[in-house]
Amino acid sequence: MLPALAAWATALVLLGCSASAGGWVAAIAVGGALLAAVMFRREREAGWRSVTFAVLVCVAAVAGTVAFHVRATGVGPVAELVGRRASATVEAVVTDDPRELPQRGGLFRRKSFVVSARIEVVETAAATAAGGSTGTAGNGVVGNSAVENGATAGEAADEMEKGGESGGSTGTGVGEGEGEVMRGEASGEARGKARGKARGALGRVAVRASVTLLASGEEWRSLLPSQRIAVRGRFGPAGPGELLAAVVLVRGPPQVLSGPSWIQRVAGELRSGLREAAAVLPPAQRGLLPALVVGDVSRMDEQVRADFKQAGLSHLTAVSGANLAVTAGAAVALARSVGLPLAARAALAMLAMFSFAIVARPSPSVLRALLMGSVGALALGTGRPRDGVAALSVTVLGLILFDPVLARSYGFALSVCATGGILVLAPRWRDRFATRLPRWVAEAIAVPAAAQVAVTPVLVLMSGQLVPAAVPANLLAGPAVAPATLLGFVAALVAPLHMGAAHLLVRPAGLAIGWIIEVAEHAAVLPLGVISWPGGLAGLIALLVVVPLAFLALRRQWSRRVVAAAVSGAAVVAVVAGSVVTAWPPEDWLLVACDVGQGDALLVAAGPGRAVVVDTGPDPVRMDRCLRSMRVREVPLVILTHPHFDHVGGLDGVFRRRTVGAIMVTPRSAAESEGVRLSGDLARRRVVEWAARPGLSWRLGPSELTVLAPQAETPPSGGGEGTTINNASVVVHVRWAAGTALLSGDIETEAQTELLRRGLPRVDILKVPHHGSARHDPAFFAATGARAALISVGADNDYGHPAAPTLTGLLGLGMRVYRTDLSGTLAVVAREGGLAVVSGK
Repeated sequence: MLPALAAWATALVLLGCSASAGGWVAAIAVGGALLAAVMFRREREAGWRSVTFAVLVCVAAVAGTVAFHVRATGVGPVAELVGRRASATVEAVVTDDPRELPQRGGLFRRKSFVVSARIEVVETAAATAAGGSTGTAGNGVVGNSAVENGATAGEAADEMEKGGESGGSTGTGVGEGEGEVMRGEASGEARGKARGKARGALGRVAVRASVTLLASGEEWRSLLPSQRIAVRGRFGPAGPGELLAAVVLVRGPPQVLSGPSWIQRVAGELRSGLREAAAVLPPAQRGLLPALVVGDVSRMDEQVRADFKQAGLSHLTAVSGANLAVTAGAAVALARSVGLPLAARAALAMLAMFSFAIVARPSPSVLRALLMGSVGALALGTGRPRDGVAALSVTVLGLILFDPVLARSYGFALSVCATGGILVLAPRWRDRFATRLPRWVAEAIAVPAAAQVAVTPVLVLMSGQLVPAAVPANLLAGPAVAPATLLGFVAALVAPLHMGAAHLLVRPAGLAIGWIIEVAEHAAVLPLGVISWPGGLAGLIALLVVVPLAFLALRRQWSRRVVAAAVSGAAVVAVVAGSVVTAWPPEDWLLVACDVGQGDALLVAAGPGRAVVVDTGPDPVRMDRCLRSMRVREVPLVILTHPHFDHVGGLDGVFRRRTVGAIMVTPRSAAESEGVRLSGDLARRRVVEWAARPGLSWRLGPSELTVLAPQAETPPSGGGEGTTINNASVVVHVRWAAGTALLSGDIETEAQTELLRRGLPRVDILKVPHHGSARHDPAFFAATGARAALISVGADNDYGHPAAPTLTGLLGLGMRVYRTDLSGTLAVVAREGGLAVVSGK
């Protein structure tokens, strides 16, 4: 174990250092190993000699490997492009599934992806080398030119220029595909013309560099690992410690040059078949089944993803050794039931694990899971945890040597720690629990508890949280994981042959998936389910201090009783006192401004358990969380003021387990391009769509809503397309028995002036337009006569909202300003015949 930990620590430190530092560490470690081999001669020191020698050898090997990788990423044509922040066309091989980035802001919907790739060809403006060398750029061959010898594209062009000017020397190249020959004895005019064309020539340089591609566009989603693509983009530096040659900001869609390998093609077809088979399940289940079985999270519901994170169940959606252990265990059980010998059982288990790896797609993470699964299978099969620990150590060492960047991967650390906890802690805890519980119950409790305890230090480093809810959540969800995984895996294999049979397999798997979703949803909202803790190194040190103290306090029976009583009392006080102090949600709420970050999401009371939703913010998870906190189960009407992403991006959260009536949008002519896209989305949801027009009115529960704007004609234009769409916002007047409010969307100066011209009713509450933007008409604010102003805005946003002049103007009119970035969710309530604003923070 010590050599593996030493290797891990070495890579962790040296990844942020120079190549020379790695070389020095490797040299010192080699010297230390030789010295240890010579000095420790006595028999009683043989054990320490072996351990010391092994540690130093592993440190030397890892240090040398890291130094080599760091050096390789810092030289060559790609590094030269990074240094100049230059653009180039490249041919690259995709090395992992494209990963979609969640969109949390912005005005327009976009699909952005992170793609791991290996660049193999760089095409830049280049030319042949100095006199006497010959290079041909047009056919992709660079002879003995400076480019081939490691010179940069710019240096190659300069050397070619020198070769053309030198008397008696000859350089030959092809420029712009015209086949023009340049000779040293040519006239000055010809030489100048040739040099200009040579600088524009296209040079193809063979390289091998790992990069990350940052791209946007739906075309990237369908790419498979091993596909060869051509893209053009601008090169920038990678983050420290990533062992990447560059980060490439790609322009435009990829050009596919060749298809994937047969194994990746088979994996893609099997995964596609599983997604198609899962389509018969409810939306949340159909997205989770492929994620649980093969780690395909492309269709996973965002709310389910958030619940899994809160409940400590996120590891279930990443292919791990547990998935492979379940598959191999089922294969062994099947082989045992038909009486196969031990060797045949082992072969069938390996075949099952290999098949699973193909379905899950043999990416680096899946291959790591295959190794971890083999470790777990070895430990469980032999019943000897020490063998498992030794195998885990060898696996860690091998993986760090193969891919040193894993030393800084939280996913790798979580996998190793969880496996180590199961191997070391689970057997001891199981035996202790078994003295008072049935053995199967003891094991069901010990395994998730040991894994959670082992990964807690890593979670503290990652997020600064302790997740007590994870143990009961994993305990309850655990029994459903194996049947869901096995049924889903078999369905993926059967789907290409017979989709009907795959549907039959998926339906019972959906029952297991549904149970896991229920567990996650309830665990995510448990009181004290997530406890804040200092993050980073300080939090880890605090945890290492608290845990031994807690262990000492729990050693004696009387101290355990005292600690249990104190913890129980504190939990009860926190839950009861919290509910009394916050009293959330207020029973008499009329209007709610949800805290959804940089965006708008408002709820207007429409009766018990019902609300009209005005805009949905950018995040469906936060939208659903707000509706849940207000106990809204039915939405008779959704008003989308205008089709910017920060107002419509959270629409999925409204539909989650709720009945939705009609949806009203701004007239399509007012926001043509984005309006068409939104209408297509609503058509797919099969909901009624209405176009807003002034005068439309509804009476729902305690609220009366009336549309004031926009007019059917084209809205007032301003500083561009975004401003025009903002001015097309639906403006709604709301009346209650206790007062009134104006919900103004994102209207800017021009639309505000137009509303003033047509007449504006006075109100008690103003939802400030456009998150407090500086583009406002002061006369508009004054005309509302509002006593309170609500600003829905994200903390530390990039737009500078709310603007200082806007705040000054509101305060100067005597309004009290309430902001979601400072106070969280805001609720307008009826108080003593009037309206008041309370915070849910």
